[in-house]
Amino acid sequence: MKNEISLNDTDLQRLEKKGYRFVGQHKHSAAKICHWTKKSILNEGVCYKEKFYGIESHRCLQMSPSITFCHHKCLFCWRDISITQTEWNVDFDEATDIIDGCIEAQRNLLCGFFGNSQSDIEKLDECRDPNNAAISLAGEPMLYPLINDLLTEFKKRSFTTFLVSNGMTPSRLDNLNVEPSQLYLSLDAPNEQIYRKLCQPQIKKGWMQLNQSLELLNSFKCRTVIRMTCVKDYNMTLPEEYAKMIKRSNPDFVEIKAYMYVGSSRKRLELGNMPHFSEILDFANSVAELCNMDIINESQESRVVLLS
Repeated sequence: MKNEISLNDTDLQRLEKKGYRFVGQHKHSAAKICHWTKKSILNEGVCYKEKFYGIESHRCLQMSPSITFCHHKCLFCWRDISITQTEWNVDFDEATDIIDGCIEAQRNLLCGFFGNSQSDIEKLDECRDPNNAAISLAGEPMLYPLINDLLTEFKKRSFTTFLVSNGMTPSRLDNLNVEPSQLYLSLDAPNEQIYRKLCQPQIKKGWMQLNQSLELLNSFKCRTVIRMTCVKDYNMTLPEEYAKMIKRSNPDFVEIKAYMYVGSSRKRLELGNMPHFSEILDFANSVAELCNMDIINESQESRVVLLS
């Protein structure tokens, strides 16, 4: 028998204090204002995704339909993994209700900027109507039972969609009726031993599932990206093994990004596990050379390098 909602009142209140705004009847979806959305409104900088891919940071909706559901408890995750559940065990809201709720939540969260004299007036007017959905706030979005409906509804509303997956559901990836604008797969280890230590999979055969998803990547017509989160002293090793998997999956881009010492990850890792940009650049060069790719862009502030 399913539960009515995914979180108890205490957890909901704790996450709301951190800036989450839950929407829908069953409280498995939420929006949260991205750091870069705020900075963009104040003309203090933009997300590296704007620099790399052309989306507008002030019009980006950071959300998730599956806040508490994930197959991993990654050491580097900035979220609170104590609430993570591996099986969908609640009733679920319709995609239209989730999107309506997240847009309204974003508008309410941004209302304070209208009283800030430093805000860009034109951006403020535009930010009330986001046009890109970063489906990546927390959890694994492919676990939401109506993920096809969610992507369809965003497309109807002329949104671009950046869907981030951990690759644990290859069968669902293979059966997406509507592709996102950009599909991310996370590749955070060069082999199964490091994967188990760093990503802490909560299901069996996680490494096999990931590799099956990587093999599917080349079949997508949308833009595809492999995202590597680099944690010093954990997974910045064996670039030749990463290169083999990258070549096999043939993505359009590879993002090699530093783990950032923020949020709940500070309870699990040390400041020294956050690589400097120079270390990311060196590692990216090694991977790029081995998989016949080039470094085409970078963001030193976000400690990320883009290969293609």
